[in-house]
Amino acid sequence: MSIWGLIASASIVVQLVMLILLAASVFSWIVIFQRIRVLKEAKKVSSTFEDSFWSGIDLSQLYQKLTQDGRKVAGMENIFISGIKEFTRLRKSHDVMPDAIMDGVQRAMRVALYREEEKLDKHLPFLATVGSTSPYIGLFGTVWGIMHSFIGLAEVQQATLATVAPGIAEALIATAIGLAAAIPAVIAYNRFSTAAESLGASYENFADEFTSILHRKVHVREGGAA
Repeated sequence: MSIWGLIASASIVVQLVMLILLAASVFSWIVIFQRIRVLKEAKKVSSTFEDSFWSGIDLSQLYQKLTQDGRKVAGMENIFISGIKEFTRLRKSHDVMPDAIMDGVQRAMRVALYREEEKLDKHLPFLATVGSTSPYIGLFGTVWGIMHSFIGLAEVQQATLATVAPGIAEALIATAIGLAAAIPAVIAYNRFSTAAESLGASYENFADEFTSILHRKVHVREGGAA
């Protein structure tokens, strides 16, 4: 009796369950490594952008720096660009009131914010699904394997532990594979959800702070023009 021997001798249903769980585990680890890279890059971009934004640099210069040819923007950078583009466009229209300008800026940044939050949450539902369903799929394989083992046991003259043990052992492997797929997925989902919520909160705080800055700018302009 070996692990591979038990898997090879398992029933078709149990083998299919094991194959499904193995595929779910492989895809889970692909998502885990991809999410680690994405979240790490998002934190780095946010930190670098905040340092530049609060360094006192002129907003137009920062915009030009971020929109250089071939430069990819993400996270807070995208929110900033969406807000400043809409602010500049509406401000050029002299018949647009300051409150209307700020409403347009807030809508543009809100859309950009939602898109960035979607990027952070991408594939997390898959991890949640694997984490919640894999134990039950493995349990189904276990129940089926044990049932198949007892059916075979009824066909022999003398029931011994050696007769029933292989069938039960191969069935329990399905539960083990289910737990092996579920545990990393659950841990990763919890960690990535927390990191995504933290980054999303920082995006929202920046959007509020940037809105306040632009609000002062547009009303100072109106005050000066008056």
